[in-house]
Amino acid sequence: MSQGVDPTRRALLRGRIRPVTASLPLPWALPWQAFVAGCDRCQACLHACPQQIIVPGEGGFPTVDVQRNHCTFCRACADACPKALFVPATERPWSLIATLSSACLAKQRVFCQSCRDSCEPAALTFSPAPGGIAQPRIDAAACNGCGECVVACPAGAIAIGQPLAESQEING
Repeated sequence: MSQGVDPTRRALLRGRIRPVTASLPLPWALPWQAFVAGCDRCQACLHACPQQIIVPGEGGFPTVDVQRNHCTFCRACADACPKALFVPATERPWSLIATLSSACLAKQRVFCQSCRDSCEPAALTFSPAPGGIAQPRIDAAACNGCGECVVACPAGAIAIGQPLAESQEING
């Protein structure tokens, strides 16, 4: 009899409460292929990050882990880099935004608005729903992908990923 393995339970037993997420590029970084081609993995960006969210990813290349903390877009990583691997600060840091999974407590009919309370750009809102529990919405145009909602979510239901479209609203 074959039973599926729940990776979140396995992670819990190993001391990781939140599931492992995909690696994110550094804000203002060149496209991944160009970044990897020029990066010598000196780790200057890791040591410069005041939020300590830059970690060695696959192959030792720096990536952002928003489960550790959120990105303040201070640009310390770009300023510390001895190579020209970042675009100017006048551009948007990245096009990543928050996405919600079905593990969201509000979707499970449990009152929770932790993500909204932590969202500085007010990209997360809650709309009244039949049955009494307000449902979350992410305004893709307002979301900067900082990850503060990821840190605040008690259910680990939020991830930072590629947007569908800049002007589109994402319903939870």
